[in-house]
Amino acid sequence: MLRHLLSSDRKFSGSLKNLLGFYPRNLSLYQMAFRHKSMARNSTNENTKTSNERLEFLGDALLNTIVAEHLFRRFPYKDEGFLTKMRSKVVSRNHLNSIAVKMGLQGMLNKDSGGYSGSSIYGNALEALIGAVYLDTSYLKTKNFILNRIFVLYVDLDELENTETDFKSKLIEWAQKEKRSVECRVMEEARYAEDKTYLIGLFIDQVIKAEASHYSKKRAEQMAAEKAWATLETVT
Repeated sequence: MLRHLLSSDRKFSGSLKNLLGFYPRNLSLYQMAFRHKSMARNSTNENTKTSNERLEFLGDALLNTIVAEHLFRRFPYKDEGFLTKMRSKVVSRNHLNSIAVKMGLQGMLNKDSGGYSGSSIYGNALEALIGAVYLDTSYLKTKNFILNRIFVLYVDLDELENTETDFKSKLIEWAQKEKRSVECRVMEEARYAEDKTYLIGLFIDQVIKAEASHYSKKRAEQMAAEKAWATLETVT
């Protein structure tokens, strides 16, 4: 604690203490977690970027695993389909963004103010934060952070159970009724070290309506579908 009090980054360290419930050991990990790609600069290794994208990849995997275990224990009599849908609702972009804003992460994110205000950046930062916690501490401490600092305070499973998050299926049902065509296309595949990011374009009647990128192709499709559905709701 004394080391943090004497640090030039003691304000940031104190904010993390309030957020995490403990003083971080490696501040640089958390600084990276809150560094949006708009502020990134290529390092000497051309395959590595100094942004939070790699930590986001790690945090996403950890979050899915820990949420899956929690739901498995929380609903001992529910089948795989229910558990899969509930996990998707918990880790959906919209839900994670909402949680991140309630946690105050928007005030900690280091991003370019010139146009980078996309709907996913705060949820992405939350996943990157989870990745940083894991690398700085342990799996058990990361699990405690997710369950005690996120789930207990910000996740209402009863409310989520009645919330729609499968926007791709909703779009397909809408298209069938309206006799329209819906298609997801891979627009770009970017690889950083061992990680691959998919940029998905969602087309309605061969016209692109939304784009989204993620390490998971299925997640990117859902994110693009959610954006496209929002435009349809606005129009209708």
